[in-house]
Amino acid sequence: MATYKGAKGIVSYDAMETIRNTNEWLGATARAFGSYPAFALMPHPMFKLISAWGRVTERSFSRMVIKPDWNLPPIVSEDGQDHIVYVEPVLKRDFGDLVHFRVARRDPMPRRVLLVAPMSGHYATLLRSTVTSLLPDCEVYVTDWHNARDIPVSAGKFDVEDYTQYLVDFLRHLGPGTNMIAICQPAPLALAATALLAAEDPAHQPRSLILIGGPIDPDAKATEVTDFGHRMTMGELDLLLIQQVGFKYRGAGRMVYPGLAQLSSFIAMNADTHANAFIDQIFAEARGEASDGDRHNRFYDEYLAVMDMTAEFYLSTVQRIFKENQIARNEFTVGGRMVDIKAIRDVAIMTVEGANDDISAPGQCVAALDLCSSVPPERKVQHLEPNAGHYGIFAGKSWRLNIRPLVLDFIDEHLSSEPPARRRRGGSQPADCGRVTPNEEDGKLAI
Repeated sequence: MATYKGAKGIVSYDAMETIRNTNEWLGATARAFGSYPAFALMPHPMFKLISAWGRVTERSFSRMVIKPDWNLPPIVSEDGQDHIVYVEPVLKRDFGDLVHFRVARRDPMPRRVLLVAPMSGHYATLLRSTVTSLLPDCEVYVTDWHNARDIPVSAGKFDVEDYTQYLVDFLRHLGPGTNMIAICQPAPLALAATALLAAEDPAHQPRSLILIGGPIDPDAKATEVTDFGHRMTMGELDLLLIQQVGFKYRGAGRMVYPGLAQLSSFIAMNADTHANAFIDQIFAEARGEASDGDRHNRFYDEYLAVMDMTAEFYLSTVQRIFKENQIARNEFTVGGRMVDIKAIRDVAIMTVEGANDDISAPGQCVAALDLCSSVPPERKVQHLEPNAGHYGIFAGKSWRLNIRPLVLDFIDEHLSSEPPARRRRGGSQPADCGRVTPNEEDGKLAI
């Protein structure tokens, strides 16, 4: 039975890659055919549409297997000088690196921030705009998770416990005084890592912990994501979603939840919106109005770039975080050690939610504040952003105009490890942020 399952997985994985590769080739062929010089003598719009369809199709399917570059702009200092940003790994591990964004010719900033990127189908570059917005005021680090298809089987497993231990190791490497910002999926594991350090190594626990749109208590309010997790059994998920990496990649034989399968579910959630976006882009290409860096291409170059997750990470996330709700019940363990969230006493904690978030609905993230019952009330803050979707609370207009200033103020109020003398004012500030589409800044990505 195991042999059959493995063989089926290889065929399925390679079949998806074959479909992707074939569509990329069809796009390139249509682009070349529609641009053939002889057709210039027959100015029929059909040829422009064929070429436009080819350009959009080729670009879209080729981006699915390319890790995007960070492409961070220079930071302008107060004296008007441009400071180039260098992306430098400072701690390398098999499944992910700790990356530092070093700003050339600038002294280290007093605010040291560790951005914990989601491992849910997209690369850490999904946080490019978040990093760009923080760099002028912070020393920024990020967890750069690797694509599971490129990790040899000999590297071993990687599940939610390993993820949590990676965060513990990264915090120890950065040293005391680090401020950790966890976005979406890693929020419960960032909370667990903080609790571990609070109990075992308080000197290296983060000074402040900001949790943005994460499923601390998925049962607090149901969404399509939580319904799916409860509706499907673990056996069904294993049979239907888990596949084996084909021979094209270094991770051949590793069991994964493929990025292409994840992308299909992303698109299915808003199929009409995505279809209309691509139809509009084809006509824009045909009219000569599209460009390499237009809004559509900027969004989809990132959205379509997907990575595989290890099977054990995906399955353990569904079972332990969603089905068994171990974080919300304070029953999570790492390496046999009980993680007691009540051990967190000296860390300032802030939660951020979007009122229109249909991935991690309001109520799921703010549950962290009740769990941290040992933290004084004056060191806990919650913020609900009106009219904001999931993507907007960490990368869109709502983040830039409202949430980012609140986060920086929260960090500044707790620069000292001692509790502040006065209670911070919480609450929401209004924001003009519309519902999301792939062509809007506050568009939603299912992460």
